[in-house]
Amino acid sequence: MRAMVVNAGIVHLVLEVFVTGKNTDFRSILQLDSELTKIQDVDILLERILLEARKVVHADAGSIYEKVTVEEKGIRIDKLAIKFAQNDTTDADLPPGQKPVMSFFSVPINEKTISGYVGLTKKPVNVPDMYHIPEGTPYSFNPSFDKLSGYTTISSLTFPLIAAKGDILGVIQMLNAKDEGGNTIPFTSDDELLIVHFASTATTVLEQALDKQEMLLRMNKMAEMRDPKETGTHVKRVAGYTAEIYYRWAFRHNVSEKERERFCDNLKTAAMLHDLGKVAISDVILKKPARFTSEEYEIMKTHTVEGAAIFSNIRSETDKMALDIALTHHENWDGTGYPGWVDPFKEGFPPIKADAEGKAIPRKGEEIPLTGRIVAIADVFDALCSKRVYKEPWNEEQVLEELKKMSGCKFDPELVECFFEALPGIKQIQNMYPEQ
Repeated sequence: MRAMVVNAGIVHLVLEVFVTGKNTDFRSILQLDSELTKIQDVDILLERILLEARKVVHADAGSIYEKVTVEEKGIRIDKLAIKFAQNDTTDADLPPGQKPVMSFFSVPINEKTISGYVGLTKKPVNVPDMYHIPEGTPYSFNPSFDKLSGYTTISSLTFPLIAAKGDILGVIQMLNAKDEGGNTIPFTSDDELLIVHFASTATTVLEQALDKQEMLLRMNKMAEMRDPKETGTHVKRVAGYTAEIYYRWAFRHNVSEKERERFCDNLKTAAMLHDLGKVAISDVILKKPARFTSEEYEIMKTHTVEGAAIFSNIRSETDKMALDIALTHHENWDGTGYPGWVDPFKEGFPPIKADAEGKAIPRKGEEIPLTGRIVAIADVFDALCSKRVYKEPWNEEQVLEELKKMSGCKFDPELVECFFEALPGIKQIQNMYPEQ
């Protein structure tokens, strides 16, 4: 019965679009459906879903939560962890190209909060005034967030993202609907119907993206079995750092927003596979609880060409990026890195460009693909911040000073500048994916 009512409401809105020309947001939703299916990275997709949901119902702000499983006192429980928050009012005060800094937190899936209640019941909740929630309502609103941010929350519309099998994937909360004059108003019943359709599409593409991410993590799990350093959180952090650095570079170079999203979507997926070639390295070397000998280090270097060889059959831009990143993320800006100009698809990886001794000439400067230059910084940053069998993690001051020292020799100087411009976002990634 509920489905019939919703469908009738959707039909009504469609008729209104084509007969009266009103409610053009529904037409936008239909156009958006195909766009969302092209996004493969989960985080980029979640952020885009939040943005487009806000546009649909003219919400000034909003947040998106993802269901996560955490361990507390030895018990695994499900929670809703905030992934992204957007706010047109407060974001307008940011410098051009700068992303907002947000705090990451999670809420229990129970009746105490609105988002938790929606996650529990799997039903949308429309609150006209957050400061006047009727008595007897199981959930409540905590105004402390408003006090901290200086932003007043009035109306809210919170709805679930439900998988095909009925599991909750996440929750989206819209805040402060705006009329044409910019006044805050309650969300309407038409807004609810529009969101129902949008949520259905968003959930379908989100499930597809989660399935692809899980496959990538399983591929990396193979490398993790061989090399304990290659954890799922490590590759997620490296991919996240890579995206933050690229966004700053793209902003500097006036890359359009649409192209930034498309390129970054492929880049994050490819960056997760940067060390996949380690599956070809002997356990004796990978699991050695000490520094490598010079001979072992030479063998270890081959993980770059072994990784590139995996992508010999290029079928997409992601494949090409993954090949470039695997092959070149250990090349140095000044030409002292490895493996140099080699052919990863021929036995023995022969040089394409050789010196007088017949050894491969290292790439340098812009001979190294942009993708490889970015991942090089992201990978080294994460390695310095992480514990290894031969070292303790460096503190933040030491890491940042080391990156400055390596600018112009190991790293592209402009990309090092982009790294520091993106540092607030990079720290967010660290908080989002802590070492397990």
